[in-house]
Amino acid sequence: MKTTNNTVLITGGSLGIGFEIAKSLSEQGNHVIITGRNAERLEKAAAQLKNVTPIVSDVANEQDLDKLVQTLNTQFPKLNVVINNAGNAYTYKLEEGVNAAKKAKEEMQTNLFAIIDLNEKLLPLLKKQTEAAIVNVSSIVAFAPGINIPGYSASKAALHSYTQALRLTQEKSNVKVFELMPPLVNTTFSAEIGGENGIPPKVVADELLQALQTDNYEIRVAGTEDFYKFYLSSPADALQGMNANR
Repeated sequence: MKTTNNTVLITGGSLGIGFEIAKSLSEQGNHVIITGRNAERLEKAAAQLKNVTPIVSDVANEQDLDKLVQTLNTQFPKLNVVINNAGNAYTYKLEEGVNAAKKAKEEMQTNLFAIIDLNEKLLPLLKKQTEAAIVNVSSIVAFAPGINIPGYSASKAALHSYTQALRLTQEKSNVKVFELMPPLVNTTFSAEIGGENGIPPKVVADELLQALQTDNYEIRVAGTEDFYKFYLSSPADALQGMNANR
């Protein structure tokens, strides 16, 4: 997959991993479209980037998502890369009184259902291009859940499964399907679960670019690769390891 002269959509592109990916791709000569719910934060991010278009949009809102798809089809007909980075997470344990179902529904809407919806609606546009890619950003917790983020973990496990199915479905088309699986990353998004101990978001962006260039479809960033091997050798031990500090 070429990493220059693309038109790239990055949802949740104003902070953290999304911003670093936007920065890296814009510096490689791509036109980058970033979305986010907060207009002020989005404009601040766009001011730090070149060759970027900010669009205020909440992918979890069906009307916003449909409006975004319409805008992309009419204003960005050369769109050929979609990076589904927007995410939602609550910190809680599965105990009485936490309203886990409500939280999980919100997490699933952003982290899974909105991605499925957006991908399906953009596939016709992507298939018009010579080369195209979808990148779904999941997580190390797709393999073993974190006890403090059960809904988020479940959504990422489901996203992992969906991404594999989408990749097989599209393997004879021009659309390549990637999955980006970071470990803990030092962002404001992960602050409540010890994000300060995580890797810099730039590491995630750098590994994504390298993987796109080599068509490495499952991108297990940094420590995720070792954890994945641990998980394959002993799922039970991996689960305990993930929750060693519970």
